[in-house]
Amino acid sequence: MQIRIVVAASENNVIGLHNKLPWRLPDDLRFFKKMTRGLPVVMGRKTWESLGKPLPERLNIVLSSSLSAVPEGVLLFSELEEALDYLRAQQHDEVAIIGGGQIYHAALPFTHTVYLTRVHTILEEGTAVFPELPPEEWKLAWEERHEADDQHAYPFTFQRWERI
Repeated sequence: MQIRIVVAASENNVIGLHNKLPWRLPDDLRFFKKMTRGLPVVMGRKTWESLGKPLPERLNIVLSSSLSAVPEGVLLFSELEEALDYLRAQQHDEVAIIGGGQIYHAALPFTHTVYLTRVHTILEEGTAVFPELPPEEWKLAWEERHEADDQHAYPFTFQRWERI
């Protein structure tokens, strides 16, 4: 089973501020949808709570040791390994890890591809961060730069990183 991470991070790897995205980038939201549609998505409790509802056209899996219930159709596991074992048993070919910081850190050693939207800004504050991609383990396979405009306060670059 292939594991992909889908994430948007600032130049200093900030991905969240008080359980919210620190920017509004409509093109990144479309990219996220394209990179996750049709796949099981695995997220932590804080990401789940920030979404407020299941993502459509995806099997939603929440990792939490404190939640006792989730809506019908959403799966709840206490550990990442449990969720991945379940998906393998169900013969899923690929899964998308969608946050937050602790889940990204836990999933990175098993991840094959990272779809990173690099937001070209430095954020001094952040309550969630994405781990560094060690250059001896990862290579940049593709990127597409977008400039700031009236809908996007920051320039950003879509990137695909592949494990070496």
